[in-house]
Amino acid sequence: MNQTESSSQLSHQHIQSAEVVLPCSELNETLAFYTETLGLVVEFIFPADNPKVAVLCGHGIRVRLEISAEASNSVIRLLIEDATVTETDLIAPNGTRFILTAALPPVALPAEQQSLVISQLNEKSKWVIGRAGMEYRDLIPNRQGGRFIASHIRINEGGPVPDYVHFHRVRFQLIFCIKGWVKLLYEDQGEAFVLKAGDCVLQPPEIRHRVLESSVGLEVVEIGCPAIHETYADRNMLLPTETINPDHDFSGQRFVRHIADNAQWQPWRLSGFECRDSGIGTATKGLAGVNVVRPQSTIASQTIIHQEEFLFFFIMNGHLILMIDGKECRLQVSDSIVIPHKMPHSIMETSEDLEFLEVRLSDQFKQTEH
Repeated sequence: MNQTESSSQLSHQHIQSAEVVLPCSELNETLAFYTETLGLVVEFIFPADNPKVAVLCGHGIRVRLEISAEASNSVIRLLIEDATVTETDLIAPNGTRFILTAALPPVALPAEQQSLVISQLNEKSKWVIGRAGMEYRDLIPNRQGGRFIASHIRINEGGPVPDYVHFHRVRFQLIFCIKGWVKLLYEDQGEAFVLKAGDCVLQPPEIRHRVLESSVGLEVVEIGCPAIHETYADRNMLLPTETINPDHDFSGQRFVRHIADNAQWQPWRLSGFECRDSGIGTATKGLAGVNVVRPQSTIASQTIIHQEEFLFFFIMNGHLILMIDGKECRLQVSDSIVIPHKMPHSIMETSEDLEFLEVRLSDQFKQTEH
C-alpha cells in the first residue's frame, strides 16, 4: 500500500470504530474479569459453542479478546463502513499494527465438503460451556468444511438465562426444542413466548432476539450455516419492540414459530411415513426444509440417493436403523446423522414410537428410489 492509499483508507470519514486486540490464553476467565471486575459489556462473541473471540465495550474503549498462545505487539483494528474493503495491515513506527477491515463484511460461505457424520450420545460425549453459560455438544465436528454447524444444547439448572439482545450474521439458523421449555423474545414478533418440546423457530439473518429463562433440563438442537458466524450484541434495541410485523423480511427470510400442538400431519416423501412441516421452506423461499417424521404404517425398504446440500436427522424418540453405504447404522434418542449426497441409504427398521427431526438445505429436494 502506498502513502496515498493509506491516507485515503485511514480518513476519519471512513472509519466506523476501532478496537484494541488483546491476546489471552483462556477466554472465559478473562471475559469474566473484563465484564465483572471492569464493568465492560459484550458486544459480540463467537463461535457460540466454544467462544474464541469476544469484543467488549465500556469506559470509552473497545477491546477484542482473542485466544492466542503468545503475546504480540499491540494491535488496533480499524473498522471501515465499506463492506467491500479488502483487509489491509499497516505498521506504525512504534510497532503497533493496524488492521483495516470491513465493519460488517459479507457472510462468507465455505465450499461444500460433504461427508458422513454419525454422532451418538454416550458417556464419552463431550459437553463444553458456550455463550451465556449454556452447555454445547458438537454434532458435526468436521463442520462439513466449515459450511454447517449442529449443536445439542442444554441448560441443566433452569431459571433466568444471563442473555442480552443480540443477533447472528448467518445464512440459516434453526432452534428446535427437544426437552423442556425456553422463553424467548424476537424483534417485531410481539411479547415473549414459550418454546416447548417439539416446537421450533427459524431465526432469519440478523433478527434481534433474547433468551429470557428456561425450564430445568432444557435441551435444544441448533443448526447454523455457515459454521463459524459472529454473534453481535445490540445494546440499543429494547425487546419487545413497539411494532409487530410478522412479515418483516430479514435478508429474504421471515421469522417462523412452529407450534407442534397446532401442526397438521401429512405424508412424508417416503411411503409409510408422515411428517409435520414447520413452514420453514416457504419462509426461506425454498432454501431449507424442516420436518418432524414418524412411521405411519409398515415400511418397505427404499434406497435413496439425494442431491441435497445438507441432510440431517436427529432422533427425538424411539430408534431408527439405516443401511448406509452398505453398513447397518442404529440411531437412538439424541443420536444424529449427516448423510452426504450421492451416498445410497435406506430405512430398514423403526420403532413404533420413532420421531426424528429432518433438516435439509437446497433449492429443491431431489431423490431417486429403487
